[in-house]
Amino acid sequence: MPDAIEVRKVPLHNVSDASELGKLIDDGVMAADRVIAIIGKTEGNGGVNDYTRIIADRAFREILVEKGADPAKVKEIPIVWSGGTDGVISPHATVFATLPAEQAEPSDEPRLTVGFAMSEHLLPEEIGYTPMITKVADAVKVAMERAGITDPADVHYVQTKTPLLTIHTIRDAKSRGKSVWTEHTHESMDLSNGCTALGIAVALGEIEMPTDADVMANRDLFSSVASCSSGVELDQAQVVVVGNARGVGGRYRIGHSVMQNALDQDGIWAAIKDAGLDLPERPHVSDIQGRLVNVFLKCEASLDGTVNGRRNAMLDDSDVHWHRQIKSCVGGVTAAVTGDPACFVSVSAAHQGPEGGGPVAAIVDLGSGEPTGYRPPSP
Repeated sequence: MPDAIEVRKVPLHNVSDASELGKLIDDGVMAADRVIAIIGKTEGNGGVNDYTRIIADRAFREILVEKGADPAKVKEIPIVWSGGTDGVISPHATVFATLPAEQAEPSDEPRLTVGFAMSEHLLPEEIGYTPMITKVADAVKVAMERAGITDPADVHYVQTKTPLLTIHTIRDAKSRGKSVWTEHTHESMDLSNGCTALGIAVALGEIEMPTDADVMANRDLFSSVASCSSGVELDQAQVVVVGNARGVGGRYRIGHSVMQNALDQDGIWAAIKDAGLDLPERPHVSDIQGRLVNVFLKCEASLDGTVNGRRNAMLDDSDVHWHRQIKSCVGGVTAAVTGDPACFVSVSAAHQGPEGGGPVAAIVDLGSGEPTGYRPPSP
């Protein structure tokens, strides 16, 4: 049985700041050598050349080593950074660590569990095609097993980081006589995310194995729990499976739902309720009372150029890419629901949730005593 999980959200005071994680370790909330995953937002451009992800990654690994963790093991910790804190979204990181059995709050109810795996090496010519789907699906199953999850229904959030195409990897494929799905590197971000989501959906039994022709085309095929990011840092799929299991103990539980469109606040509330927080029929931010650790969302501009029947110009805007516009919009909606601008909102949601919407996962604190989530300052 996996260990219980402690999970906390910490702010980034600047792009190279990991001081708040250091404070958690110094205060005994979690041990440096027990941190198993970090998922966060950095304040860069969110694009192919977003160097803030690399800077933040280095800062968080360095603080873990400084606080006593084995440098070799720290290198293996999955740290997934989503670049771009457009609008009110605030840079932050959600840190997952295991707890010794004697420190875990006992519970017979389903509680948070986390598993991690790396896929086989992904070649540039595989990105966007069924070999990538298969390799991702295989890695998801390994991560589930490590999390102690046997029923796919107990998986509520799968965060991945996968390679996208760069000029270098495109040239590499060509040098070997291979072709790639696209030679537009920014477009390959959406492609890598979408193809990865299909792999997650296959692994969890949400869909049957798709064809190459379905990738980025058949938007009826999607995962309700996938949150896929891509970048230049990897040549494999990095997979973090987050779900619930009985017997692990701990304070935390995760749930999920989907937003049907960019304004669907009910989808966010549904995820929070699914995690186990008791809320009224029409909840308000004041009902959360510090019980929400974080929410994790993917978003996408609807291909029909509308939201709730009204036309928008995001997909036609040549000045500001739609990635940044929809992220800012959904970030604002999410912060209005939760009262916390430090929310994980990531763009490029092809095959992640319904067309024009996206998955939502929520982690809540159901433990005894003072809740560990965020409380907005009093007016």
